[in-house]
Amino acid sequence: MSKQTINIGSSANDGTGDPLRTAFDKINDNFDELYGTSLTERVSLDTSPQLGGALDVVTHSIVSTTNRDIVLAPHGTGAVKASSLKFSGTSISSDDSTLIQINEGLNVSGATTLSTSLALATGATVTGVDNGALGTSATLLATQGAIKTYVDAQVTASDLDFTSDDSTTNSIDLDSEVLQFSGGTGITTSASGKTVTTKIDSTVATLVGSQTLTNKVLTNPTINAATMTGAVAIDGVTIDDNSIKANESNADLELDGSGTGHTKMLANATVVGTLNTADITTTGTHTITGQSDVDSVRIKDNKITTNASNANLELSANGSGVVDIQNAVTTVGQTVNGNVSITGQADIDNLRINGNVLSSTNTNGGITISPNGTGTIVLNAGTISAQDGILGISTALVQNTLFMSRGAKIQANSTNDDVVIESNGTGSVIVDQVSITDNKITTHVSNADLQLDTDGTGFIDIRTDSQTTVGSAGSATAIPAQPTGYIKIKIGGTLRVIPFYDQA
Repeated sequence: MSKQTINIGSSANDGTGDPLRTAFDKINDNFDELYGTSLTERVSLDTSPQLGGALDVVTHSIVSTTNRDIVLAPHGTGAVKASSLKFSGTSISSDDSTLIQINEGLNVSGATTLSTSLALATGATVTGVDNGALGTSATLLATQGAIKTYVDAQVTASDLDFTSDDSTTNSIDLDSEVLQFSGGTGITTSASGKTVTTKIDSTVATLVGSQTLTNKVLTNPTINAATMTGAVAIDGVTIDDNSIKANESNADLELDGSGTGHTKMLANATVVGTLNTADITTTGTHTITGQSDVDSVRIKDNKITTNASNANLELSANGSGVVDIQNAVTTVGQTVNGNVSITGQADIDNLRINGNVLSSTNTNGGITISPNGTGTIVLNAGTISAQDGILGISTALVQNTLFMSRGAKIQANSTNDDVVIESNGTGSVIVDQVSITDNKITTHVSNADLQLDTDGTGFIDIRTDSQTTVGSAGSATAIPAQPTGYIKIKIGGTLRVIPFYDQA
């Protein structure tokens, strides 16, 4: 309600003003407007005097009775003051020049301008914000743009230097390039978070893994209980399955004991083809099954004959010795001194000589050639053609031992023929204290070392190159930094360790 004014007339008691009742009614209306007499106003406010319009004084508060703003508007250059706090236009100041204290959080929705500086609890007083290049000011704050400009300038001007095992030095630009970690043969890399992991794959041999090594050169290795599959070349000899042969064309295959040692074949030995030997000294009993050709004499079944057609068979003692036939001999009734020529069959006890055949006459009887005491059996062969052969032996046993004189050889009579020394069943061929089983060479004595050695100043010469360059599979120029494993060997009696690497 707007303010109601009492009409007091033009002059006193001239009868032109408001009647008394009307005047007091206006006074009451104005008081009602001042104090607020509506039911809503009485509930929400008290009966304190109103300031006018929709403003009410409630206890110690000035309250708007509607949704309108409360505006404190001084006149002219005046200011709104609250104690020592002064509000003037858009400015808030203090009458006593003390700092304005705000004890709660301050939420400013618009841009805030500080005309002088910003001082926090500690640290330097901030006088401004710098969006250019960062400098040395201790009072200017840097914006994101200033920091990015500075960091970009530093990163653009920086690079990372690095090198590898080959001593090659490289670098990458930290601003635009990426450093990559790549694996080599058998090596892969992966990255997770801040960690780069390098690992080997299944192509790299490890100490505890089972891998196959191909085209690797082992120098002076010590191999304990090794199983080798396929042909194995050792110096000039190749061991393939149960066959040992020389690698070079027309080369001899020699089995020779060291020093005064002998070459022994402990199991039954079957010689296929022609066996060329030097002088052989044997001890014990030799059992020969089948035909035996000794020089030009053939022994088959119970017959001794000559190999050559129409050749004479001679029994001759050396020097002044005589051919002494101890037991009764059935002859044509002649006693002959000197050279004896027998035509036809000659039976001597259970031994029969017929033509060039020496045989036994008793059923299943054997033929034994046995020297007296320490005497030996010497089979001397003359010059013969390659196809004839010297001594053919199917089974030769002298108390299970075949003895040969020093320097004796076992070799094929014909060029390029194999010499096969083969055991029976699952047995091994034992040469001195070395055991050869199928394609495996081991020591025959338990826990003994297997030694590969030469006589005098000779060297162990592996004639076949398995690789001509250094590195994995012959393609690299340097051995990998980490070997796959190690082989322990003895060199000159001293235990050594040799690293080895995977083929791939």
